[in-house]
Amino acid sequence: MPVTLKLATSLDGRIATGAGESRWITGEAARQAVHRLRADHQGVVVGIETALADDPELTVRLPGYNGPQPARVVLDSRQRLTAACRLVATAGEIPTYVVTTEPPAPHLLEAGVHVLTVPAVGDGRPELKEVVEALRAEGVGSLFVEGGGQVAASFLRCELVDRLEWFRAPVVIGGEGRPAVGALAIAALSAAPRFRRIQAQPLGEDLWERYERI
Repeated sequence: MPVTLKLATSLDGRIATGAGESRWITGEAARQAVHRLRADHQGVVVGIETALADDPELTVRLPGYNGPQPARVVLDSRQRLTAACRLVATAGEIPTYVVTTEPPAPHLLEAGVHVLTVPAVGDGRPELKEVVEALRAEGVGSLFVEGGGQVAASFLRCELVDRLEWFRAPVVIGGEGRPAVGALAIAALSAAPRFRRIQAQPLGEDLWERYERI
């Protein structure tokens, strides 16, 4: 299954300030490009921390767009997503998946959320290769991974990322900011994931860089 990782960061690779402020690092043109990328994928993936902090819709919102909405996927090992959040509230209208390591929570099932239970890895998070296979079995044929830093790192560690869509804003946040990619436990450069840049273009004041895995 093709997996694309999207990053929208400062020049120094931060997705939020130390206090958690993140809207908006990039400008309107970059955000519109992200919506077009969502439309090109069958599933949009976020971690539970992003879902709780931002309460996103994860829908394609483009002028005149009448195509299908991608499925929304939340990696939520303890099923912390509440019935009040937008993803759950609209699960009856747009396919919404919660991937957990526990039996399905009744409040999610009652709202129409598809709950997928997969094995856990050592830290209790869902095993991502199992996640990809479970979604493939549900008919989700491509994934657009949007955040946050731990989710990005997990997909990279598992060597599941085929493409990078990186939007950089001309701002520097500093070391106290939240990194776009969490710890990868890399001791040698030879072990680092490598990508080849295939395109770079300005979007307003931002820069959009596109990479594919080597």
